[in-house]
Amino acid sequence: MKVIQLYKNESLLIKKAIKNNREAQHVLFQLHAPKMLSVCRYYIKDTQFAEEAMLNGFFKVFQNLGSFKNEGSFEGWIRRIMVRESISFLRQKKQIEFSSDDIEDEVNHSNNIQTNIEVAEIQQLIDDLPEGYKIVFIMYAIEGYKHQEIAKILDISESTSKSQLFKARRVLQQKIKDLNKAGYGTN
Repeated sequence: MKVIQLYKNESLLIKKAIKNNREAQHVLFQLHAPKMLSVCRYYIKDTQFAEEAMLNGFFKVFQNLGSFKNEGSFEGWIRRIMVRESISFLRQKKQIEFSSDDIEDEVNHSNNIQTNIEVAEIQQLIDDLPEGYKIVFIMYAIEGYKHQEIAKILDISESTSKSQLFKARRVLQQKIKDLNKAGYGTN
């Protein structure tokens, strides 16, 4: 049995994977699949569909591996593919809708809500957001995209991106306040 070194040299694994070395591709998949499933899961509520998007994303990763230029992290490059694949999946299922009213600037919102909410509850709150709010919120707050980048990827205006983020934050803040009042007896 042939043993391949795990993650000793990612650039060597990438070079082998470009040459269709299945073992190298398998090791790269094993290294990055858990995080990438998590990325897809941010966007896609159903874990099975998130897994499908991740697998499609990895197909694209290996198909386009030659275009990776070793500028920036390999994980970041894969992550961008997964984000786009998740959005494509949602578009295919016609699950993305953006509300049409725009808000120019975010007005006086508080990010200082204290809470004892578990991670799973927060994920559920995010999952329950309308898809347009959810995607922009995740891209901005979790992935770190700028509104200009979000607008370009989603083919919407920057003001729509800002509006969706503002509304998502407002909805999440209200739901967190409601949870705190109901479950924890705090404000």
